[in-house]
Amino acid sequence: MARNTYDKDEELLQEFNWSYYKRLGVYIVPYKKALLKTLAVIIFANIAGMIGPYFTKLAIDEAIPNKDIKQLMVLGIIFLLSLIAIGMSMRYRIQSITEIGQDVLKDMRSSIFVHLQKLPFSYFDNRPHGKILIRVVNYINTLSDLLSNGLINLISDIFSVIITLVVMFMIDVKLTLYSLILLPVLFVLVMFIKKLQRKAYQELSNKQSNMNAYIHESISGIKVTQSFAREEESFENFSKISNAYRDSYMKAVKVQFLLWPAVQNISVITTSLIYFVGIRGLGVDVSTGTLIAFIGYINNFWNPVINIGNFYNSLITATAYLERIFETMDVEPDIKDLPGAIEMPEIKGKVTFEDVVFRYEEGRNILDGINFTVNPGESIALVGPTGAGKTTVINLLSRFYDVNEGEVKVDDINVRDVTLESLRTQMGVMLQDTFVFSGTILENIRYGKLDASEEEVMEAAKVVRAHDFIKDLKDGYHTVVEERGSTLSAGQRQLISFARALLADPKILILDEATSSIDTKTEELLQIGLQQLLKGRTSFIIAHRLSTIKNSDKIFYIDGGKVAEAGNHDALMAERGLYHHLYQSQYDLLKVD
Repeated sequence: MARNTYDKDEELLQEFNWSYYKRLGVYIVPYKKALLKTLAVIIFANIAGMIGPYFTKLAIDEAIPNKDIKQLMVLGIIFLLSLIAIGMSMRYRIQSITEIGQDVLKDMRSSIFVHLQKLPFSYFDNRPHGKILIRVVNYINTLSDLLSNGLINLISDIFSVIITLVVMFMIDVKLTLYSLILLPVLFVLVMFIKKLQRKAYQELSNKQSNMNAYIHESISGIKVTQSFAREEESFENFSKISNAYRDSYMKAVKVQFLLWPAVQNISVITTSLIYFVGIRGLGVDVSTGTLIAFIGYINNFWNPVINIGNFYNSLITATAYLERIFETMDVEPDIKDLPGAIEMPEIKGKVTFEDVVFRYEEGRNILDGINFTVNPGESIALVGPTGAGKTTVINLLSRFYDVNEGEVKVDDINVRDVTLESLRTQMGVMLQDTFVFSGTILENIRYGKLDASEEEVMEAAKVVRAHDFIKDLKDGYHTVVEERGSTLSAGQRQLISFARALLADPKILILDEATSSIDTKTEELLQIGLQQLLKGRTSFIIAHRLSTIKNSDKIFYIDGGKVAEAGNHDALMAERGLYHHLYQSQYDLLKVD
């Protein structure tokens, strides 16, 4: 297996800027009332937390020396009530913040999923699907701690630091200044660790993405791996990627855990300094109660500082993932509704290509000035050599891509002038690689028309000759199929797709090699249903099996980016040109078989 996709580290297209957190705030705004309520509870708990050290001072300096039992009891009861209030507030905070955080994550995950559905085919063609999946699931999950425990706790801790500092300055200005003497050291350490940590977690996100992509690819290709007995080679590749992930994780964690001991050590050194200054009386004169109370407030000061440090850790960690999330959400869809786009009226079925030029890359036109008109209800077959542009024609009609020059019109309306939804909901596209979702066969067919009754589903299946094999299954239409329809044959999946398309009743139907996986006997039966499926609607059929398209109203032979030949089967055979040669070659092969 080539290793230039899943094992390639992704490069960020732009540097991180703090406005990303402003964008994150957009997801928090809907929950501002709940946040304010929680913040009020936290502020109440912080104020209650200020009581303890001050009451300790009163007890040591006044109640105990004066043997005032009553005052001591009152102080104790109030202190106990404050602890109960703090405990209840903490319980409420944890529950509330967790709910808000998970709601925000759900909204973000919904936003990126909706955005992914708008991106062009080229976005998914150029990236391993595992690397896309990890952004929707894992990367957003890493924000859980930041949102559930971080943001509002940060506000709480900042408020706690401010209140504590005010009280400390009120008690003794000099002792407070001694307490802050090591803050510049902490600031320098934070700036140093920040650079190391962001780089380490960017590397970790790359290795995590690589591993996820390889696992996804390996599971998708497990049949090939087992068929060629390449399990050992596959495991070796996995081990290399897994070891790289482990190494980057250990490096990131080592850097992350530099901050906590730094803050903890500075806190301990500061506490020791205050004891030393207080006992030695170096420029300060404090009572024992005041010193003990002050130490309590120092703990009240440094505990939130440690929490802020932990939040900063989470912030830098989350930054590496948030960059990837917003990078994905900033990818602009190539194909989108133009300003002032109108709703497509009910389609009658006329299709026109006027001087259409299309290229995937500069300098190489896939379609080069192609012109044709299809009348409502006509069935058009597109044939020609591989790479001639047959699939490109239907991709432009469905507006999966936009033309470089010329116009594609439906009922004389440029497809670029209408909304994508109003256009595509009136079109049906069936591909060679038919996708069947996990669920029942009934649900899969009903995907074409979500409000269809069971009788309508069965009628559609009968028309396309899918009913016979479905009724023989264990649970009939309620038989559950696995992901991608792995429990069904390729032909059965395509018959289900035919039934789905018929149920949707599209005005324009596109069949791109849609009968390639159906055996000859089934195809003969299907031809009857197919004629019913095509009846009354404009259709475009791409098929290498020419027997499928003999009855088409027109056959376009695409070659060199143009319609080289056009006409029905008999007319083109009489011309003895490109189509005749193609048909005769296939006929000769069948005779050899």
